[in-house]
Amino acid sequence: MNENNKLFKEPDIIKVYFEKGGERGSAEKLARTLNVEFTEAPEVAAKADILLRYNKEGLFFESEGQVLHGDFSTLRQRLEKGRVDHELLVKAAKFKGENPEDLTAVDATAGLGEDSMLLAFAGFKVTLYERDPIICALLKDTVRRACKIQWLADAAKRMNVVEGDSITELPKIADPPDMILLDPMFPAKKNSGLVKKKFQMIYLLERQSSDEDYLLEAALKAHPRKIVVKRPAGGPFLGGLKPGYSLSGKTIRYDCIVP
Repeated sequence: MNENNKLFKEPDIIKVYFEKGGERGSAEKLARTLNVEFTEAPEVAAKADILLRYNKEGLFFESEGQVLHGDFSTLRQRLEKGRVDHELLVKAAKFKGENPEDLTAVDATAGLGEDSMLLAFAGFKVTLYERDPIICALLKDTVRRACKIQWLADAAKRMNVVEGDSITELPKIADPPDMILLDPMFPAKKNSGLVKKKFQMIYLLERQSSDEDYLLEAALKAHPRKIVVKRPAGGPFLGGLKPGYSLSGKTIRYDCIVP
């Protein structure tokens, strides 16, 4: 397995399973990246502790009876005409008097890309960085499928997924973006009904953020016009840096840093 991928312990049996109708090239590439077995045999796949299943509906991460699968169409209610502009994130990302279609954004901690889709649907051209190879594969597959859905296609085509650690990649950006979104993972409350299963699985996949200060430093080195930091409503400021202003909801706060 890739040495940079610390998702699983050595005893776990991980397999990439290709079924008819899936993206074979993507499946084979992921198996090579993770240095795990690629199979088309259901009896072999059944022996996996963790299964990465490619079929005609896309890529699925399956483990212990839980399934993780990206699907931007679940955001339809939030993306309906007129609603996306009222999303707190979109309000935080915008610049007064400027059209989002003329602006660039970087999602430095992309995950499954739902925040990026909100920005792209609002008009931003978004570059998404995701350092974990499995989550990145799920994200690329989600964007690929969204490009084939009529009402999502325009927004999905404004999304460019990059596999890489934003801490090292952000300072290399040649053209400063208008906005950078940072969403360092914060501990989930135990027994919280607000934490969906898919996010519980992401917590298991992603390395917990012990490098938040470095993430903020990297974002500042990219020289954006604005950095938007997603935090729990009562949480501390990222890196102890007080933002210029904040927008708060019931559970989430967006801190806006204007360098």
